[in-house]
Amino acid sequence: MSPQKTLKERLFHALLFEFIALAICAPTLAWLMDQPLAHMGVLTLMFSLVATLWNMVYNSLFDRVQRRLGFVRTLPVRILHASLFEAGLVIMLVPLAAWWLNVSLLEALILDIGLLLFFLPYTVVFNWVYDTLRARMVERPALKGIAS
Repeated sequence: MSPQKTLKERLFHALLFEFIALAICAPTLAWLMDQPLAHMGVLTLMFSLVATLWNMVYNSLFDRVQRRLGFVRTLPVRILHASLFEAGLVIMLVPLAAWWLNVSLLEALILDIGLLLFFLPYTVVFNWVYDTLRARMVERPALKGIAS
């Protein structure tokens, strides 16, 4: 099992995740909803700030549960991880979207379902790639020490 992540690394992980998502979502949502890019960009940024904080809290709690229970992050565990993360976001973001776009909660939920269809696979793939690259970077210094 790789070393525990520092607060600095958790912040980097969350910001990288959100930056890539912002670059994809803001222009896409503006185009799909026929809204000004600035208006959708602010909504996307608000979503990103909420999601970044949730990402850091949720992943810290998930890591704690993983250390306590000792499970491996297999594909089914990663899918569960992403699903629970997104469920928490739905609870937080639907009211925000309804308010910002001046639409009903149902309309905001439909928008959020669309985002969920993007973010579920994005979350699984992003974290899998991040963890894989992180493991290689963490193991590399350890292997140099063993080889000397």
